[in-house]
Parts: sequence; structure tokens; C-alpha cells
Amino acid sequence: MADSETTEIWFLAQLKPNCARIAVRNLERQGFRTFQPLQQETVRRETRFAHRIQPLFPGYLFVAVDARDGGWTAINGTQGVTRLVSFGSRPSTVPGDLVEALMARCDSSGRLLPEVTVKTGDEVVMTGGAFAEFIGRVEHVDADQRVWVLLDILGRTTRVGVTPDKLRVA
Repeated sequence: MADSETTEIWFLAQLKPNCARIAVRNLERQGFRTFQPLQQETVRRETRFAHRIQPLFPGYLFVAVDARDGGWTAINGTQGVTRLVSFGSRPSTVPGDLVEALMARCDSSGRLLPEVTVKTGDEVVMTGGAFAEFIGRVEHVDADQRVWVLLDILGRTTRVGVTPDKLRVA
């Protein structure tokens, strides 16, 4: 996050194919701050589902530059970067509050956190895991996006913690 000492300007860098890690490494070596939001995708592999982490904006990376230094020209020559997104001869800036809002929705590794759409007392259906298709009631939603569900299993109430993506409102 930008503090009162520095004034950061955010740019959007277009990356060469399959060079995100190389670009991040080289930009950070030069002292630039980078941000690439990631999301988890679920894909079907034959008879089962698999999860993979993909960039939210494939082929692009946010790069912060100190406005006082104005060293954005070095970004275009960085290995892994094709160019800064531009309209005209100068690169276009990305609103800082947009990038900060994206960062706020991500965990420390840059992965988007799921939106909690359930609340305490909701009746839900488990959509994944060992309890798939079980019906339960939301007991509590933690600040870290974990949802605690009460399930009736063989006549006993059992408390189970799951992520919101494994639930749907009944």
C-alpha cells in the first residue's frame, strides 16, 4: 500500500506469453512493486473436478512506479514485459483506488477471496467434499471467509467448517 512518503502511480504491463513469473522477478529486482490478482478455477478432468490458479487478467500485470522518480521507461525494457498499455505516446495510468480495491479483495498471495453470500441461520446445501448434497444450517461466518455449518449426520449434530464456494443456499 502507498504511504504518505511515496506517491505511487499504477500502470498496466502487457506480458509476453508464459512470462509472468519472469516479469515479476525482474520488475521487483528493479524496485518496482507488482500485483497480479489470481482466481481459482474449477475444471472437469474426466470424471472428477480439479482446481487451478489462474490470473484474473491473463497476460497483464499491474506495476507501481514512484511518481517522483518517473522511471516507467525501464518497464518496457524488462525481460518478460511486452509493453506498458498506452493510448498515444505515453502509458496510461490505472486509478490507484481501483488497484487498492482489488488488493483488498485478495489474500496475501494475491488470490481473490470468495464472496460470502451466506449468513448465520441460512439453510445450505453442501456442493463439494465428503458431505456433498448434505443439507445444513449456517452457524457462523468467520472473518477469514470460513463458514461453520451444522449438519445432521446419523441423528447427531456435527459442526463442519467449509469455504463459501462449497455451499449454496437451499
